[in-house]
Amino acid sequence: MVRRYDPFRQMEAIFDDAMRQGPSRAAMPLDLYREGEQFIALFDLPGVDPASVDIDIEDRTLTIRAERLAVAPEGAQWLSHERPFGTFARQLTLGNGVALDQVEAEYVDGVLKLVIPVAEEAKPRKITVQRGSRQIEGESQVVNDAN
Repeated sequence: MVRRYDPFRQMEAIFDDAMRQGPSRAAMPLDLYREGEQFIALFDLPGVDPASVDIDIEDRTLTIRAERLAVAPEGAQWLSHERPFGTFARQLTLGNGVALDQVEAEYVDGVLKLVIPVAEEAKPRKITVQRGSRQIEGESQVVNDAN
């Protein structure tokens, strides 16, 4: 019996196995840094409709939800299906030193940017020491007589 090597049939078998396992559910990648008096959070959300992005803050927990719809042309025979779809969510616990009522969000080119300002009460401040002229009770005033 002669067997012919068919690389396309082998490739199709590999892709069929991958399809049965389903697409991987990658987390919502995040970059977070401080820039002056604010924190910047960048979330990768390529292919997400900005209208599907939902951001909530409750008890210092920031929750971001976004949905990427599956693109499945009618009659398509998938060879590879690695791009995740569905609803994605990510939560961050925010510290006491941020102004939760001033958080701003912007979505540009598949990246969600959150600007989280430092709260006024958490900002460093200088306290000026006043020079007093008060005399401590019980002390006699020393007078310098240079006569």
